[in-house]
Amino acid sequence: MSKIGQDSLKTRKTLEVNGKSYDYFSIKAAENALGEDFSRLPFSLKILLENLLRFEDGSSVKVDDIKALAQWLKDKKSTHEIAYRPARVLMQDFTGVPAVVDLAAMRDAVSDLGGDPTKINPLAAVDLVIDHSVQVDKYGDASAFEENVEIEMQRNRERYEFLRWGQEAFDNFRVVPPGTGICHQVNLEYLAKVVWTKEEGGKNIAYPDTVVGTDSHTTMINGLAVLGWGVGGIEAEAAMLGQPVSMVIPEVIGFKLTGDLKEGTTATDVVLTVTQMLRAKGVVGKFVEYFGDGLTRLSLADRATLANMAPEYGATCGFFPVDEETIKYLQLTARDEDAIALVEEYAKAQGMWRDSAAADPIFTDIMELDLGVVEPCISGPKRPQDKVLLSDAVAAFAKELPGLGGGDLSKRADVANENYQLSNGSVVIAAITSCTNTSNPSVMLAAGLVAKKALAKGLKSKPWVKTSLAPGSKVVTEYLQSAGLNDDLDQLGFNLVGYGCTTCIGNSGPLKENLEQSIKSNDLTVCSVLSGNRNFEGRVHPLVKANYLASPPLVVAYALAGSMNIDISKDPIAQNDAGEDVYLKDIWPTNNEISQLVAKDVSPKMFAEKYGDVFKGDEHWQKIKVEGGNNYGWGESSYIKKPPYFEGMSMDLDVVGDVKGANILALLGDSITTDHISPAGAIAKDGPAAKYLQENGVDPADFNSFGSRRGNHEVMMRGTFANIRIQNEMAAGTTGGYTTYIPGGQVMSIYDAAMKYKESGTSLVVIGGKDYGMGSSRDWAAKGTLLLGVKAVIAESFERIHRSNLIGMGVLPLVFKDNVNRKTLGLDGSEVIDITGISSGITPRMDVSCVITKKDGSVENIKLLCRIDTSDEVGYFNNGGILHNVIRDLIQV
Repeated sequence: MSKIGQDSLKTRKTLEVNGKSYDYFSIKAAENALGEDFSRLPFSLKILLENLLRFEDGSSVKVDDIKALAQWLKDKKSTHEIAYRPARVLMQDFTGVPAVVDLAAMRDAVSDLGGDPTKINPLAAVDLVIDHSVQVDKYGDASAFEENVEIEMQRNRERYEFLRWGQEAFDNFRVVPPGTGICHQVNLEYLAKVVWTKEEGGKNIAYPDTVVGTDSHTTMINGLAVLGWGVGGIEAEAAMLGQPVSMVIPEVIGFKLTGDLKEGTTATDVVLTVTQMLRAKGVVGKFVEYFGDGLTRLSLADRATLANMAPEYGATCGFFPVDEETIKYLQLTARDEDAIALVEEYAKAQGMWRDSAAADPIFTDIMELDLGVVEPCISGPKRPQDKVLLSDAVAAFAKELPGLGGGDLSKRADVANENYQLSNGSVVIAAITSCTNTSNPSVMLAAGLVAKKALAKGLKSKPWVKTSLAPGSKVVTEYLQSAGLNDDLDQLGFNLVGYGCTTCIGNSGPLKENLEQSIKSNDLTVCSVLSGNRNFEGRVHPLVKANYLASPPLVVAYALAGSMNIDISKDPIAQNDAGEDVYLKDIWPTNNEISQLVAKDVSPKMFAEKYGDVFKGDEHWQKIKVEGGNNYGWGESSYIKKPPYFEGMSMDLDVVGDVKGANILALLGDSITTDHISPAGAIAKDGPAAKYLQENGVDPADFNSFGSRRGNHEVMMRGTFANIRIQNEMAAGTTGGYTTYIPGGQVMSIYDAAMKYKESGTSLVVIGGKDYGMGSSRDWAAKGTLLLGVKAVIAESFERIHRSNLIGMGVLPLVFKDNVNRKTLGLDGSEVIDITGISSGITPRMDVSCVITKKDGSVENIKLLCRIDTSDEVGYFNNGGILHNVIRDLIQV
């Protein structure tokens, strides 16, 4: 962690808590020094304010930066850039492995430049939780968990050996072993402190717990009043090496919650409603802060659910301030008593405690939701913001069907060796998964109660439904057992399959072979229902075209129904063996039933026991060999390969030039996600990545997933733009990673075309629509783009994290202006692109000139907005990327 600053405003004060003294940087003292009143600053911005007070050094943080927050109160927005230093970094293994690969390569680069490689070492605390690798290979029986663990360890041995090396080679770097839980739930239940402390100069310093993470759902921790959000792996690497996060002071949208949830609705229904509202509002790059009397009636777990889906509603974070509920949750999760006392006293001393009698903060804008109007709902079939009332689900699916694959609702198909048929709308996956909901005892116990009542009515899950239960922590298993509901879930096929992300990130595993064959041969549009946060096309399973987000109890209900063509809100879900109709109302628990179980069966002892030795791991983890010293010994692994980013690097900056004579590699539409750009799921057996792996002796059965192969750039660049659902307008009639190679007019894989352009020395650009790069924090969406030879991405708008990642890899993010886009320009991909104005020097948010030459020789001249937004980002780009910038800075120290 960077050392504290010079404190020009004399804000350092002392706080006594339970006989211990803590120094802190007082917002009240800053008010007195500046003659300002920060009392109505949004709580989330008070955390930024404290960060500036603590690190004010006259250089990276100046008094003017602090004054800018006072000005924010007057203008309710700002264009002022600040340097923000989070307390710690959170990682998961899909994004964490490539980050550690980068750190290892950076050590080699520093050595090659004559520097000390150990300077590449985390200064901020780093926790990596292995949660993304377990897949649902086995399910539906008592042995599923143990079998999936065995398969996971076998598949990922090389990756886990590498992480064990990293654990030994780097300071301030802890690894939570596989089989423990999902990183955000582990963060919520154990890692986060709300108020962080460290010793410096013989004094205990207290300050707000803050975090950036290499997963976009790091935002979940804002439910616990810890300011946090997702960043790309490369930005996280810079943060852990002591570099500040460069950001413009954001707008803050106040979201007022009033009323109380009606009978039969859940926190999942609330978050899907809020996601629809905020996505329609447009909050990309903004903070959302919740306020109002409705907060009093939301449990901490409910708040965490709302905070979790900030990436889906587009915000940087969705923040809840510290209050009595925060303290209750810290007590429930067995946090240290002195630490809990410090949280309360510190929050009250700093004006960070939510007091219902105090005036509301001042916000940029305000939205409002009465919790009493929220109705049961799901979201889909391919975007989280597309909320569908449960009562409208049948009609909504019928309306979407033509765009999903055609056919009609009456289409049915036989399944080999089975006595049932599949149809358009059949639910083939029902997964209780993801930190979004499995962190919430209310909805998890509700799912168990639905299972119990369904069994009592004689119902079973439909035989074509792949059912799974993958909680975000072992505590979930404990309270389900305590409540006597585990057996009920097991009898419906919701056996434990692992403690990890599973289906939510595309690790749903295979369907039965005869089901897959029926779906493919009959081109059926089948469905999944999952308690996750993302349902982008091609993500959950390659054969499942319609994917719906739902609460855990609704996941169970749809497993019983087996179809999206049944209106489970009013029609019978199913008949039992006696021919009796059973309705959802017959098996749905009351709010009182749920709350009684939460009070009885969720205890601090569970958290204390399950997190008592969290870094130890099971016997599989403990047996992994650890080899290597300060520099990694790159071997022949097909998972871990030294990346090429720093080859030939010198201390001198390369000249940044204009983009001349570039061809278009891909012409893409709206809502292109990072899943489209860099898929995490299965590696297609006939693609460039498969060819590479087989040429290197990897059997198709051992391909694993793209997510697991992120430590090998050769695999990942071949998988860039290779999502099976991506549609490149340059290759009409195709779906998947194809393009037209313009010089010859042939349709080929995007990777193969990119390599042909590279051989001829031709630069490339990618053109997209609105919300380009939405979704996961996936830095490989930027890394792969660079390695394909793409110099610039031109879009109508960018999502926050992907824009930052592109800059971090030295790729220009450019935005169309004046209502111009690919359609108004009539682009077909054959055009040649020149982008000028770069070589004369980039300034934040400058205009650049773009000349588009069409195949008939006609020319269009347009202006583009360069979305390099801050002076720090200019420095990163000029260095060839943020990591190059860090290396040069560290060598010069």
